[in-house]
Amino acid sequence: MAGSTSPRRAFAYFGWATLAYTMFVVLFGAWVRITGSGAGCGQHWPTCHGQIVPRSPSVATIIEFTHRATSGAYGLLVVVLLIWAIRSFPRGHLARLGAWLTLVFTITEALVGAGLVTRGLVADNASIERALMMSLHLVNTSLLTGALALTCWSGARPQSRARLDWQRQRGPALVLLGVLVGMIIVGMSGAITALGDTLYPLADGSIAESLASDQQSDAHFLQRTRALHPLLAIGIGTVVLIVAQNLAGRPSGSAAQRYWANVVSVGVLAQIAAGVVNIMLSAPGWMQIVHLMLGTSLWIAVVLLTASVVEPR
Repeated sequence: MAGSTSPRRAFAYFGWATLAYTMFVVLFGAWVRITGSGAGCGQHWPTCHGQIVPRSPSVATIIEFTHRATSGAYGLLVVVLLIWAIRSFPRGHLARLGAWLTLVFTITEALVGAGLVTRGLVADNASIERALMMSLHLVNTSLLTGALALTCWSGARPQSRARLDWQRQRGPALVLLGVLVGMIIVGMSGAITALGDTLYPLADGSIAESLASDQQSDAHFLQRTRALHPLLAIGIGTVVLIVAQNLAGRPSGSAAQRYWANVVSVGVLAQIAAGVVNIMLSAPGWMQIVHLMLGTSLWIAVVLLTASVVEPR
């Protein structure tokens, strides 16, 4: 028993470490946007100004090149994770499927990033195309982190429980799937709002004055749509909190279900509080990163809550 459990746990530990590194890469990408360094390598990809290693780089080039280097290292970790999963788990195992999906979403993540650079959708670009690409980037990142979280979760579990039984808890499962979709919608609006906060910083003064300024006739669409994200976040966040508390209080729920339901509840409250602070401080770069970190962590927690609800007993 110990011989079979230890490799599973080692795989899971490596997966969780990879997920933590994923968070770092995602937050570093946000820092690239906040500092306006997305054009640091020009419109070249995967080279930087046509060079493998840039010579005499500017600060923006160093930031962008470092982000590409850390992303490349992440790709290697994902390949190692996939090879490990193939060698450790049989066909059809959720850890193996999750590792494959993680690789697929890693590739599409790189392609979206490359599209942003080669099409010039970086730095001061405030086009609708960039806003849509940022939303797509957020969706792909969510699918990537979700697939990786499921890979880690299933890799450490016994063979009989390392799968998702959607029929056993169909009602709660459908509700949680709706919650996940709602969170992606909130994330997409958040990606657009973060872009607006970077290109059109909130006006100094009260929140009411900022909202009034955003609705002026000459305001950019990124300013006009800025109020949508807080409204969506509060509405869907309230739904997530109600669902999580309901699952935490179910006597028939497992210990893992109650644990992740409580984690989600705390995460919702922390994320809403961070959003309020972000607005009150006029969305400084460091607070945008904290807000993104909490949002990504909350997403992962909801994915794991869903897995704990639908796992076989």
